[in-house]
Amino acid sequence: MTYLLDHKISPSGSPHNTSAWVDSYDVTVGENLGEMELVKIEKKKYWVHDDWYCKYITVKTPSGDYVEFPCFHWLVDDKEVVLRDGKALLPKDDKTRLVKQHRHKELESRRKTYRWREWQPGIPMSIDANTHKELPRDIQFDSEKGVDFILNYSKAIENLCVNQFMHMFQSSWNDFADFERIFVRIKNTISEYVMQHWKEDFMFGYQYLNGCNPVMIQKCTKLPEKFPVTHDMVADCLEREMTLEEEIEAGNIYIADYELMEDISPNSTDPCTLQYLAAPICLLYNNSQSKILPLAIQLGQTPGKDNPIFLPSDGQYDWMLAKIWVRSSDFHIHQTVTHLLRTHLVSEVFGVAMFRQLPAVHPAYKLLLPHIRFTIAINTKAREQLICEFGIFDKANGTGGGGHVEMIQKAMRSLTFRSLCFPDAIKARGVDSPEDLPYYYYRDDGNRVWDVTKSFVWDVVCIYYDSDDTVQKDEEIQAFVKDVSSFGMQDLDCCGFPKSLKTREELTEYLTVIIFTASAHHAAVNFGQYDWCSWIPNSPPTMRKPPPRQKGVVDVKFIIQSLPDRGRSCWHLGAVWALSQFQENELFLGMYPDEHFIEKPVKEAMELFRKRLAEVSSVIKIRNEGKKLPYYYFSPDRIPNSVAV
Repeated sequence: MTYLLDHKISPSGSPHNTSAWVDSYDVTVGENLGEMELVKIEKKKYWVHDDWYCKYITVKTPSGDYVEFPCFHWLVDDKEVVLRDGKALLPKDDKTRLVKQHRHKELESRRKTYRWREWQPGIPMSIDANTHKELPRDIQFDSEKGVDFILNYSKAIENLCVNQFMHMFQSSWNDFADFERIFVRIKNTISEYVMQHWKEDFMFGYQYLNGCNPVMIQKCTKLPEKFPVTHDMVADCLEREMTLEEEIEAGNIYIADYELMEDISPNSTDPCTLQYLAAPICLLYNNSQSKILPLAIQLGQTPGKDNPIFLPSDGQYDWMLAKIWVRSSDFHIHQTVTHLLRTHLVSEVFGVAMFRQLPAVHPAYKLLLPHIRFTIAINTKAREQLICEFGIFDKANGTGGGGHVEMIQKAMRSLTFRSLCFPDAIKARGVDSPEDLPYYYYRDDGNRVWDVTKSFVWDVVCIYYDSDDTVQKDEEIQAFVKDVSSFGMQDLDCCGFPKSLKTREELTEYLTVIIFTASAHHAAVNFGQYDWCSWIPNSPPTMRKPPPRQKGVVDVKFIIQSLPDRGRSCWHLGAVWALSQFQENELFLGMYPDEHFIEKPVKEAMELFRKRLAEVSSVIKIRNEGKKLPYYYFSPDRIPNSVAV
């Protein structure tokens, strides 16, 4: 009897290496092996570095059938890899002792390899590895060089032609024209528009809807006592011949509260430069043209004589600096909470739990794997170089030196599972009505991508789970969910992460949250950083003078001296440019080149998913035509599958 083994292997380097080749071997045995349940691969270790990446093994049986055994693993040292065929199976589907045993052994081995560790107290758990090199080979980057933050940021600074200012740390710019001179060679359509219009109230308000951090605005149903804005203060800005109270009742007033920033330690790593933070509150008005405009800004949480409420009717520089302070606080919340915590760290929790609790044969593992690709690697590299003590984050950010960790710890109180469900998060802020807020593209496009993704996940779930009872009896999916809650999220009562799943609908929503967070939501809050943050006065990463305590004392010189110095400006530019770049050979939402699923119904579901995503991309493209400020961050053709940058 002849079994033809056809296996595709890449040499040491990238698993997507174009120089990979296919080897075929005829293996003759003296008897019929019957139905093949497992294939084992062994690699002998030689003196030279000789890791090999195996994509799959195809077996041709004596009857002429082909059976595919997907691998997608690195073969390292003398370790063996034992493979199942490509069919996705729940635990209940395994009938023989051999395959049940294999399933158990695989998870046992993975739990020893993928261990939880607390990077900092009170934040989501991460993988137990100090450096990228310590990670399991299967989840490392193909080339570590490509994710070296120091190298990338330095290269970005050089490419942006601002490296001549790097030795000028602590040296202030002379005026706004200085910012323009470093910026003019590196602008793009949106960033240039921001540079031209950043002083205008409409641009300030627009960013709450479609900027880099479009998650802060919420409906104001009652003015908080800590923010005593009166009708007389803002009467000149109201357009509908209504009082402020009536505007609130009519649903036209919104608020952005940066309370999280209160008492966060400012960066003190550079004794030559004092840095400052603020926790402002901003009142916003939806005017008769449906533009969001700022009505009032208080730069601290406690009202009083030394914490005035700044208004559009104040002096030009008072109002400008108040808005700059809000934009700076918004930058800190965006970087540390919206971006780092709520996409990077959360996705890592799901990824580590997946490796620990779901075997490769499980349909949920096959579904999720493309969406945690390189996430643990990028986060480990960040802890190694970027957000660690004395890391790059300390160089330019006002929350460096530990403030960013304090922020994450505080933000954990509001990180609930429901807040990761996109439609729920939108509704919780009272901004779900297109009639009330017609130009909130973040909401509209996000809902479209959420719905299409959820529909795809539902199709896949229904292929393998014929009832709610099947979900409840799947001990592996239940263990996965419990591991996320009890270990990854440290069993925090406030987080509300489910400890079990009872229905197919709950499972669908849970898997949708994982995929959407890692792909769409990360794209929406990451890839606009250069657009919106490269014009530094619009998103200052640090402030070098404290918030003003009275009106009428600020001039343009004071504002320039408050903004980042030359060196910090350059580091900031390098960072937002590098973070806004797609990875080489990026895989976008709906692209699954590694065939983890072999079943026809799943492939059909994937094809339908791609078709629906293409329709969303088309709708967004048509809507953006002719716009000076196009919104494309949720366009599926620009959404990478995973958090990998």
